[in-house]
Amino acid sequence: MLIAHLPSGYILATYLLERVRNVPVKASWVIAAGMLGAVAPDFDMLYFFFVDHGQVHHHRYISHWPLLWLCLTAVSLGWCWLARTSVVGWLLLVFSLGGLLHVILDTLAGDIWWLAPFVDQRYALVTVPARFKPWWLNYMAHWTFVIELSICAWACLRFWRRRQALVSAA
Repeated sequence: MLIAHLPSGYILATYLLERVRNVPVKASWVIAAGMLGAVAPDFDMLYFFFVDHGQVHHHRYISHWPLLWLCLTAVSLGWCWLARTSVVGWLLLVFSLGGLLHVILDTLAGDIWWLAPFVDQRYALVTVPARFKPWWLNYMAHWTFVIELSICAWACLRFWRRRQALVSAA
């Protein structure tokens, strides 16, 4: 995924807000946590470019291990169960769900090591052939980019509808 992680975090957070009515956190914080979590695994790009100098595929870093995001989700669920009104617990839950969504979406056309650190095997649903330079043109010219554009359009539609509902409620 190139452009759909941030919008996917928005979609996730807004659906959570609709489904869970008694969240002890402001809606804007939940949306921010979901969007931040949805892009958090890619913060490893700083290490990738400035320290590692592209030596290792950044999806091999711990920030892209599904196990990390599953553990964070489990810890935050336990936190929310023990302290139902904990603001930090709820924000961590939405953040970790956003990170988990990130690695799920990356599995579409990017390699994710789903069994890391136990098994060194990458998984992807689709392989994007390397035909163009720069590398990102390969993803933009592939059919999977339509899915990314659809996620972006879906997020824009949800934003517009939520905004309309707020205006009509006021």
